[in-house]
Amino acid sequence: MHWLTQLFTQHESVAYTAVIYALTIFSGAALGRLRIFGITFGVTLVLFTGIIISDLGFTINEHIAHFVKEFGLILFVYTIGLQVGPGFFASFQKEGLKLNALMLIVILFDILIVLAFFRFTNNDLPTLVGIMQGAVTNTPGLGAAQQTLTNLIGDGTLAVQMAAGYAAAYPGGVMGLIATIFLVKYGFRINVAAEKRLTLRRLRAGTASVTRIALQVDNPMLAGKTVAAVRQILPTSFAISRLSRDGEITLAEENKRIQQGDILLIIARDDETERLMTLIGSQVSTSIFSDKPRTASPAYINAMRVNITQSAVCNKKLSSLNIHERFGVNITRVRRAGIEFVADRNTRLQFGDSITLIGDDAHLKHAVAAFGNSKRDLQIPHIAELFLGITLGIILGAIPIPIPGVPVPVKLGLAGGPLIIAILISRYGGRFSVTHYVSQSANLMVRELGLALFLASVGLSVGPAFFAALKDGDGLYWMALGIIITTVPLIITAIVARLWGKLTFPEICGLLTGSHTGAPVLPFATEISQSDQTALKYTAVYPLTTFLRIMVGQVLIVLLYQVPVA
Repeated sequence: MHWLTQLFTQHESVAYTAVIYALTIFSGAALGRLRIFGITFGVTLVLFTGIIISDLGFTINEHIAHFVKEFGLILFVYTIGLQVGPGFFASFQKEGLKLNALMLIVILFDILIVLAFFRFTNNDLPTLVGIMQGAVTNTPGLGAAQQTLTNLIGDGTLAVQMAAGYAAAYPGGVMGLIATIFLVKYGFRINVAAEKRLTLRRLRAGTASVTRIALQVDNPMLAGKTVAAVRQILPTSFAISRLSRDGEITLAEENKRIQQGDILLIIARDDETERLMTLIGSQVSTSIFSDKPRTASPAYINAMRVNITQSAVCNKKLSSLNIHERFGVNITRVRRAGIEFVADRNTRLQFGDSITLIGDDAHLKHAVAAFGNSKRDLQIPHIAELFLGITLGIILGAIPIPIPGVPVPVKLGLAGGPLIIAILISRYGGRFSVTHYVSQSANLMVRELGLALFLASVGLSVGPAFFAALKDGDGLYWMALGIIITTVPLIITAIVARLWGKLTFPEICGLLTGSHTGAPVLPFATEISQSDQTALKYTAVYPLTTFLRIMVGQVLIVLLYQVPVA
């Protein structure tokens, strides 16, 4: 059994490091599956198993732990950005200003509480700044404040004390955020299912969906015009899918001329249908296009959903692909990252898009082969593009942003940079031939792995300092201060968000978690709210929150810390 003893005692070996991480993540994830009052905490408990395991003496090399922590965080925030990026801009335009204004309430009260403790207690500023960053679970802010303090005094002695305050407050910051979410749920008597439905209704009300409508051509001005000409004349975006004339249904080819009395099957945004009725004619039932005859001929016009997996058609405008001329079919709509829109001549197809093809069976079969529609290709991860995006994110996070009066430039860091790049790539990557598509299962796998590595590293790193702070008497006091800094601003903001902002429970969960850059709590918040909108609202406030959290600690040190005179 000597080999087993060596495995757990050679702390610098690769095998030891790997097995400690594996045991930490296994035990935390397993405990996280247990239901406590009907709630599972998921991988969040990996943080606490890491603290316990490190206090038992199974420590990790600090350089290795630092690397694994940062790399895990990069993976987590990058995959989050890819998931919520397509809906981020629409969400920010509709509610971003309100959410970020509410987020500022949290930061403002954090600062006021720290200033009050500094003014009316004997706590020194570096420790308070460390407690504040731990209370809001913001590791990049701690690092930036430590660097500023070291530059001011010339050594890192007080930076270590700042880290001890951070370690003492961090677990309380996580639990305080979770406790606040519970208080919101039970204090406002939240019905989670009803709140989820309300959130979805709001989302759909604010986002025009794509629908189909059958219109009879009553406008004599359209008679004799081609389908292409009608689409250019009418001042709205729509697609004509099929045409019915004297009971015969045909494909709406671009050069086909329309006659008065024809019935057109139109694909358009639901907020444009009344306008189209005014310009084209009266609405009739779409059943004539939906009901396939039992004795349908091979030329019967049908619809098919196809996934884009063929690189030859990616990142090109539909106008340049000549879809109808080449394949005898039309594309009416595109679904991308959960958002559906009407296809037009300027639409660029991207890998993973789901398109609706209209045509007869023979032409559809031919077109499907050209577009790919390979389920296997959809499951293959695009590793090169993934790490290209991560590289760009790290570069962005490393760019120094000078702030007047602050000696050390502010940086977005390894969390903010990759997150912003992921959002941009998921929205605009197709224009630059960068494939952002990641299957849902692959995204979840990488995200959970990154989060587990991050939490395990934090726990294994702060465990000894955490228990040492508890034993020497100041630790419990620092933890209490951290809980106050955590909960008071969150409770005030939650009340304002509910009563004034009229936010739903999933939206409040995302707001509170994002305002604390609370990556460890995001899985729990998503679980308890039962809505993906929690992650979307989290992302809406996360970039600005990250920037301000990094900046606040530095500014407090520069403005208030008095350098001792030798």
